Amino acid sequence: MSILSAYRLMWIMTLFDLPTKTKAERKDATKFRNYLLDQGFEMAQFSVYMRLVSGKEQAETLYGRIKEHLPEGGRVDIVTITDKQYESIYSFVGRTRQVKKNPKQFTLF
Repeated sequence: MSILSAYRLMWIMTLFDLPTKTKAERKDATKFRNYLLDQGFEMAQFSVYMRLVSGKEQAETLYGRIKEHLPEGGRVDIVTITDKQYESIYSFVGRTRQVKKNPKQFTLF
């Protein structure tokens, strides 16, 4: 069993720009967002969702699941960074820097 370190733990960031002009498009976009939430992602911004995973293998499993649930239109990008890289993100609300916090509970599958 490997040790979970800030270099092994990874964040999966899913960014998307989905069409929402028609009722069907809005329904598909909502379905996709809800799917990400059901998979343990947290909303960082309206179209940016993040999830902490235990390593590359778990990340690749999630890539496949997300691919199976992609809406027909729009663009979806998936970025993976280490927990150590995540710590170096500068986030601001207004002019106030927000400190990044890891989830309270880490789930292993």
